[in-house]
Amino acid sequence: MEHFKQNNMANYNFGPTKIGFIGGGNMASAIGKPLIKKGIVNPNNVWVSARTNRTLGFWSDIGTHTTLKNGEVFDNCDVIFLAMKPHMLDDALEGIKLTMDRTRKPLFVSVLVGISLDTLTYKLKDIVEHPRIIRCLPNTPLMISEGITVYCSTNTTNEDEKMIHTLFSHIGVAESISESLMNAVGGLSGSGPAYAYLVIEALSDGAVKMGVPRNMATKFAAQVLVGAGKMVLETGKHPGQLKDEVCSTGGTTITGVHAMECGRVRASMMNAVEAAVKKSNELSSLTEKKI
Repeated sequence: MEHFKQNNMANYNFGPTKIGFIGGGNMASAIGKPLIKKGIVNPNNVWVSARTNRTLGFWSDIGTHTTLKNGEVFDNCDVIFLAMKPHMLDDALEGIKLTMDRTRKPLFVSVLVGISLDTLTYKLKDIVEHPRIIRCLPNTPLMISEGITVYCSTNTTNEDEKMIHTLFSHIGVAESISESLMNAVGGLSGSGPAYAYLVIEALSDGAVKMGVPRNMATKFAAQVLVGAGKMVLETGKHPGQLKDEVCSTGGTTITGVHAMECGRVRASMMNAVEAAVKKSNELSSLTEKKI
């Protein structure tokens, strides 16, 4: 699958593109809110449906169209995000059928964890013949335009790929991958923010133990991860090399690194990713069996 370079993304014009979300919860808002806030997408070109009005207030407040009828999203949008809970997919599709215009052929973008392209194709072919589908795995830092989104697709056009890559590149890093890697990458990008929060909290606790005020400790601990991450991305150096550059002979940092190695921090991080991937594979297997 072709990868689209970041410097080409700004050239894509979303102006007339109408985007819909079936399901208006946390992940839908993590995608839609920053795009609207940054002016990438016009809220008047966004439709959102939900089972109840409980999640629609936020969307109404930012100027989007809201509805309790999934078919209205289908009938009005060029790109439709499937953002409901995975187990609600069948009910959501039945809701589309109630009022849908069968001449329409939108692009479907699924953020449903554990549901494969094959299963999505099987489900959506009752609505659109030969459905164009992109399956993606975003993470929550999309909310602040620092997310990671990986995606794979079936039956899509080059324009479809460019559009979705552009959209997610505006709110983070986007990359096309093989579907076989989705769960493996998810153990890092999807679960990784939680691991990072634990590290920030632990670093803050250590500083507090040594007398640093809590607010200052947490602020500096978070900035340490921001700065270190940018050093890796912007210098292109291996993390081990950057670590060595901080560790002076017989100094404080190498002493701290030794303490971390004694605590098996490196092994624990690797184990965390492995455990998350195994659980994701297990859930995917169960979801596919149910569907």
